[in-house]
Amino acid sequence: MKISLFYEFPLPRPWAPDDERQLFQDGMDEIEAADKAGFSTVWLTEHHFLEEYCHSTAPEIILAAASQRTKNIRLGFGIMHLLPSVNHAARAAERVATIDLLSNGRVEFGTGEGSSISELGGFEVDPADKRAQWEESLEVAIRCMTEEPFTGFKGQYYDMPPRNVVPKPLQKPHPPVWVACTRPASVQMAAEKCIGALSFAYTGPGPLTERVNGYYKEFEENGVPVTPQINPNILAVGGDLSMMVAKTDEQAIQRLGKGGGFFSFGIMHYYLTGQHTPGRTGVWERYLGEVENDPTLAYGPGRGAIGSPATVREFLRGYEESGVDELILLLNPRSHEGTMESIELMGKEVLPEFVERDAKAVADKAKRLEPIIEKVESRRPEPNAPQFDEGYSYGGLPTGRNKFTATEIPEAMAEMNQGRVEAARRLKEQQAK
Repeated sequence: MKISLFYEFPLPRPWAPDDERQLFQDGMDEIEAADKAGFSTVWLTEHHFLEEYCHSTAPEIILAAASQRTKNIRLGFGIMHLLPSVNHAARAAERVATIDLLSNGRVEFGTGEGSSISELGGFEVDPADKRAQWEESLEVAIRCMTEEPFTGFKGQYYDMPPRNVVPKPLQKPHPPVWVACTRPASVQMAAEKCIGALSFAYTGPGPLTERVNGYYKEFEENGVPVTPQINPNILAVGGDLSMMVAKTDEQAIQRLGKGGGFFSFGIMHYYLTGQHTPGRTGVWERYLGEVENDPTLAYGPGRGAIGSPATVREFLRGYEESGVDELILLLNPRSHEGTMESIELMGKEVLPEFVERDAKAVADKAKRLEPIIEKVESRRPEPNAPQFDEGYSYGGLPTGRNKFTATEIPEAMAEMNQGRVEAARRLKEQQAK
């Protein structure tokens, strides 16, 4: 089982002028330390308008920065919103490919639809359309990464002509593709499409075994690839509380503080029960009030990788026994200094045994899946992308309704040409002297 970290960059109010800068700088230090410690992947979410709960609104920028401070850790979108009004598929392809090149091929392409009224409403997406939008977006994005040129698409939400989308990713044919899954039905959908399941569920190790087995059963019996490269893997969240490892259990709980349960509270507030006034509602203040009423919201045994190295090893082994391929550990509001020590302790005293066992597990799994993958690949449908018309071309000035013509470039070119004329005149005068 691989062990990874998950960032949302929460920032409780009140905010001082330097808080956001410090939040990202601390995150960069932690990601660099996680790379040295041996964590498998750092996953960054993408959320919009979820103030206090998540300031990771541009994960591609953070991952690009992280790519220059790390060597081995993989860089995961967990997830990128693949909806046309949030991230156009061609732009998604460009960003993913760019980071893949910058990182020497370390990107994991996690995708999703979004679920909160803050985001869907903010971008005016009808929830009834989001699955169909995601499906079209995924097809367009992957084709933009793999076709030269992209031959065009006409669908319900995209109508895009042929263009050669550059750059292309280093990983061929494309980075591993995942989809966010919060319900058993979406895990089943991921298996049917033969892509990775980012199972954001908090079932604990016992029930997780059933979900893992269900994924691979569905993959074997009904999997039909929708991407050129399949990705039969399932990931789970290791509890709903933030990771915090220290020399003793008591010290870890103390360093965790009251912020441990902010992740699950934020989900409830933004996705289900909360009424939110932008720029006014104090989410952290509400959370602290709930913790006063029920301290178990902030901490409870067995709900996260919290404690001494021995305690955390035992916690992780339970998930490993479920058969899940990868486990992500949350990082909610907590001490940066404590987290840096946690990462160091994980690298020295916890991760090595899991990394060693994972190498064998990956080899055993590849051998086990070999005949299954052959069966799955035999179901792959014929490509339905249009053939490229070699006579197709474009050029001239962009025009719009009412015969509007975008003339910015001709005007700029005229200025440049005038500059060339003046320069030639001056040169001629100098040569004549």
